[in-house]
Amino acid sequence: MANETIDWSNLSFSYMKTDYNVRCTFRDGKWGEIEVCTDETITMHMAASCLHYGQEIFEGLKAFRGVDGKVRLFRVDENAKRMQNSAKGIMMEPIPVELFEEMCKKVIELNARFIPPYGTGSSLYLRPLEIGIEPRVGVNPATEYLFIIFATPVGPYFKGGFQTTNVAIYREFDRAAPLGTGRLKVGGNYACGMRATAKAKANGYSAALFLDPKEKKYLDECGPANFFCVKDDTYITPKSGSILPSITNMSLQQIARDLGMKVDCRPVPVEELAEVEEAAECGTAAVCTPIGKIYDDGTDITYVIAKDGQPGPWTTKLYNRLRGIQLGEVEDTHNWCTFIDV
Repeated sequence: MANETIDWSNLSFSYMKTDYNVRCTFRDGKWGEIEVCTDETITMHMAASCLHYGQEIFEGLKAFRGVDGKVRLFRVDENAKRMQNSAKGIMMEPIPVELFEEMCKKVIELNARFIPPYGTGSSLYLRPLEIGIEPRVGVNPATEYLFIIFATPVGPYFKGGFQTTNVAIYREFDRAAPLGTGRLKVGGNYACGMRATAKAKANGYSAALFLDPKEKKYLDECGPANFFCVKDDTYITPKSGSILPSITNMSLQQIARDLGMKVDCRPVPVEELAEVEEAAECGTAAVCTPIGKIYDDGTDITYVIAKDGQPGPWTTKLYNRLRGIQLGEVEDTHNWCTFIDV
């Protein structure tokens, strides 16, 4: 039964303490047993590799209470595989897919009273993270790692939910290096983007739209999310070696095909923004957030995408289909959802 003291329909995207988190340690060449913990804190050595050399990776995924009362976890296998890729990218120990999925299910079951009811617009957000915990002074990968998953109920990432938001391009900032960690979900990428995000918000925008870090000619990531646009009934999303492979973007591309759209993944020059009919940022947190205007600080050009200030027809269809699958309102023909028995 859901926690009756929570105002489910007015949740923000922020941390709320729940009952349990789950943990597992890699030591002596193997993963140990799953531990259930009520403590929100971590005790580690001051020389732990995560603190000095950035051996830290994380994921984000959501569980939903559906129209039928059942709880669905969205594309957990893809999050597991992406976390493995992130681990390999910075010389960490990959978490087995089976262990990842088992711990996700367990943390949902343990915190079942924090799953938002259907119809509230909220969900249970899972945050898996892995950190290097072995003391390191020299620059070498650790041999000991801690894997944790905690859960917290959240509302929309952008206040107001599914409505247009405005973003800005600032060329003096990069989110990641051309051959760096852009395709990995590491904390350092988000730290690099904070200055650009702060400048955007100070100027009245919700996020910064980054350009490719090599030539500064093509669209890349959009703040904490991927970017896509629509032109001539085609779903267009940037292709770059520094973009995080978004599971939401991947899902929306398949949904676009299901709806009869063409899908084009390619470098997208900034100037093409003048031709697009719709644009949005997408990700686990952002879901599918329509973009109304894009201001280019370098050229002082404002690209007005949503002429009437409203979400475009294709973006609306994509959003509704994705949310419908997650909430059991639309048939899950691709078997993306895992049912959790709570």
